[in-house]
Amino acid sequence: MRAVRIPRFGDAEVLTLNENAAVPVPGPLDVTIDVAYAGVNYAEVLFRKGVVPDLPLPFVPGIEVSGTIRAVGEQVTGLRAGQPVAALSIVNGGGYAEVVKVPSQLVFPVNGTEGKEPDLAVVAALPSNVTTAYMIMSNVSRLRQGETVLVHAAAGGVGSMIGQMARKLGAGCVIGTVGDRDKIEYAKRLGYDAVFLRDEYEEQVMELTGGHGVDIVVDPVGGGMRKAALRLLKPFGRLVAMGNASDAEDVQQSMNELWFTSKAVLGFNLQQMSAYAPELVAEAGRQAIDMAIRGDIRVDVTDVLELHEAGEAHRRIEERRTTGKLVLKVKA
Repeated sequence: MRAVRIPRFGDAEVLTLNENAAVPVPGPLDVTIDVAYAGVNYAEVLFRKGVVPDLPLPFVPGIEVSGTIRAVGEQVTGLRAGQPVAALSIVNGGGYAEVVKVPSQLVFPVNGTEGKEPDLAVVAALPSNVTTAYMIMSNVSRLRQGETVLVHAAAGGVGSMIGQMARKLGAGCVIGTVGDRDKIEYAKRLGYDAVFLRDEYEEQVMELTGGHGVDIVVDPVGGGMRKAALRLLKPFGRLVAMGNASDAEDVQQSMNELWFTSKAVLGFNLQQMSAYAPELVAEAGRQAIDMAIRGDIRVDVTDVLELHEAGEAHRRIEERRTTGKLVLKVKA
């Protein structure tokens, strides 16, 4: 089969298409999937750059896919060959390939609406981002009705989901920040009450909230954004750190300051949770993907590239040239 591999850590050019990769076989509790599309995420950029520790090389990236089930393990129930599915391939990667092996708990059957077949390009955009958005708002930050939520990178693949999920789960006001002015209108169409440029948002957020600040900040950017987030939090406010797209040095935080100000810092890593508590991720994934399939959450697939163009996909993400979601077409 064809598969894109990381043979060594480096820039996007290291991604290599292997035409003769071995086809995986399911273990007792696994499913193999004939991949139609693979979602492209910043997490895979981190794999390629060597940021994720203990990554064995060569490595096939790809944390989410859509396709049809090829085979099921002998102990798997409720899934069958030929079934259209979304899947989180995040535990062991492998999504940038024609066939991927996934733990059966992280495989989600999908059906079309109004008698139509599911759009597998859109389905590939769902497992990672909508599950992340749901878990951040419910399991991690424990959003309460009427609270104010601030989301950084609001026009990106995951940010575009988090703002919508916050609204659906009861947020009273949802604010976004973006890095480029031309992304403001796009983010506003996703339901944000206000969207500000990343370099000038602090004063605007305080003005919008009457000087009170926000209850929750979701930060995939890191660096100075993370420091500013703590200043904007109300007492009992929660900062959720879920990435470091700025590639900045780690932010150090005084525990005494958190004690004095009654604020909290929380972390969320979907890969770690998928390995540690797959049953929690599976339940969140089912609910979140159902919301997206029903149309409760808008998912924009704005770019579709071929599998051999994985390097270009990574460059677009690193250079922040994307809005919405980018996927790779894998099925020939």
